[in-house]
Amino acid sequence: MGQRIAVLGAGPMGLAVAYQLARDGHQPVVFEADDRIGGMTAAFDFSGLSIERYYHFHCISDHAFLAVLDELGLENKMQWVETKMGYWYQNRLQPWGNPIALLKFRGLSLIAKFRYGLHAFLSTKRNDWKPLDNQNAQTWIRRAVGAEAWEVLWRRLFEYKFYDYSDNLSAAWIWSRIRRIGRSRYSLFREKLGYLDGGSNTLLQGMKNDIETHKGEIRLSAPVTRVVIEEGCVKGVEINGKVEHFDKVISTIPLPYIPRLMPDLPQDVLERFAALKNVAVVCVIAKLRKSVTENFWLNTNDPEMDIPGLVEYTNLRPLDHHIVYVPFYVPGDHPLFSEPDQNFLDKVQRYLKKINPELRDEDFIDLRASRYRYAQPICEPGFLDRLPPAKQSIKGLWIADTSHYYPEDRGISESIGFGRQMARDAAK
Repeated sequence: MGQRIAVLGAGPMGLAVAYQLARDGHQPVVFEADDRIGGMTAAFDFSGLSIERYYHFHCISDHAFLAVLDELGLENKMQWVETKMGYWYQNRLQPWGNPIALLKFRGLSLIAKFRYGLHAFLSTKRNDWKPLDNQNAQTWIRRAVGAEAWEVLWRRLFEYKFYDYSDNLSAAWIWSRIRRIGRSRYSLFREKLGYLDGGSNTLLQGMKNDIETHKGEIRLSAPVTRVVIEEGCVKGVEINGKVEHFDKVISTIPLPYIPRLMPDLPQDVLERFAALKNVAVVCVIAKLRKSVTENFWLNTNDPEMDIPGLVEYTNLRPLDHHIVYVPFYVPGDHPLFSEPDQNFLDKVQRYLKKINPELRDEDFIDLRASRYRYAQPICEPGFLDRLPPAKQSIKGLWIADTSHYYPEDRGISESIGFGRQMARDAAK
């Protein structure tokens, strides 16, 4: 008889935990506050198109993700596409992402281009990240690429992704982002990214069905209000005012929710969770009759645009109309995050028409804005020592979110790999 284990959160990590537990003969019960599975990968009805609220893509190095596809018999749903990157700088759209584009880039000296390219190349080849854990990312990059390349190619990306936190980030964390994209290239000049037929929902539904086939349970619109801890041991969870008993509890919800949900944790542990920082996101998704550019990812450095870039998703996954994601990352307590959706929609129309002057108002079929309060953990220098371990001192309790596979950035594959391993550890 397997163990009965509560899993909090039905994002990719929570589903991966339940998937592994159920396949190993245990009885996971997943509690999800939303009315659908997926977390940041969840789909919504965008005027007749089922699509994710927030963009996702896959790299050829996403081994944990690809392994689950194989196990579910979904490997034939995976499509690989050669994609392009661009850079919007000095009111000019320029190619980006390979050595030739770097050499031809206008607005940067030859020595600055060389230093930038060398740093990117060495970051892609690097494997040992521990020496970077305690280094400041800005200092590390500026020392390597110089003041000119920092100003043109990096500064605004930091400022519009991290705001007040931009000058206190771990170099290891930023290095992992550079390396992941660098390793998505199958030659020095060509980049290959992947998408699933049907989007992430294909994977989510496959995992959900597999969990239920193996006697697991998923409860939607079921927010847990408290994890019951007595005498240093987990007893169960409270939902709708009633306590339901479990052998163990594995939480995969954003770490900032933990002090509210588990007030009986030791005070020093609560303080460590409370000290962790996150930024929110307002992500606008636009449906257009025309493409904006030929690029999948477009970095932007424009004083009139308060975004680090945009993603033209249909330059990766073909659809009937052109889909563009424009994320506004901002601290949750910043006044910008409280602005009405229409302010962001108006900005996006203005930005896209500036990048492509051929776009007219009638080319915009629909625009929507989605918000996620804890979208991006902030990983400061020394983050590894600041992060509470997934295995808690409380018997039967595991707590983790996307922060826990630091220095890797949040991603579906990383969440799956970490979640499956945590499930194996917890069930021992």
